[in-house]
Amino acid sequence: MFLNSTTRNLIPRALGLRIKLGQRITTTSYKMSSSASSSLKSDPVTAAALKLGRLNHVAIATPNLQQATMMYRDILGAIVSKAEDLPDHGVTTVFVELGNTKIELLHPLGDKSPIQNFLDKNKAGGIHHICIEVDDIYAAVESLKSSGKIRILDPKPKIGAHGKPVVFLHPKDCGGVLLELEQA
Repeated sequence: MFLNSTTRNLIPRALGLRIKLGQRITTTSYKMSSSASSSLKSDPVTAAALKLGRLNHVAIATPNLQQATMMYRDILGAIVSKAEDLPDHGVTTVFVELGNTKIELLHPLGDKSPIQNFLDKNKAGGIHHICIEVDDIYAAVESLKSSGKIRILDPKPKIGAHGKPVVFLHPKDCGGVLLELEQA
């Protein structure tokens, strides 16, 4: 697989990897940084309970949902969903279909939206989080809580944009990246 600049900066950083643009990835071609390696020692119990699946989506916060939707639909030719308000999460979402994954466009809903806080710090918007599917969200939560290695922002799963339970992992424990786990 070849990495573009977005992938190069997002996923490898979350995993503590150092990868050059255009570098072909094989199972033996990368080296973890020493800090990531020492803090992420293999824990078979945690790994077995998590059962990470596919990348479900990359979420992008946008100050102008209509403009972002038009760019993906009208200029890039993507299929986009209708806007959906998620009051429990304080966001309005639009999904952009990309064959094997999606982009989730996020816009603040209400004054206390976490997306508004993000946009206050990042005026033009940007990548907010990545979402990875897990086989059993409740087993994943229990495993992460018992390991004590990664904090969960709210350990009680909420229903996400796809109608499935989700939790968010603390970015300080995940290489500076906000990770969302979603029930597969």
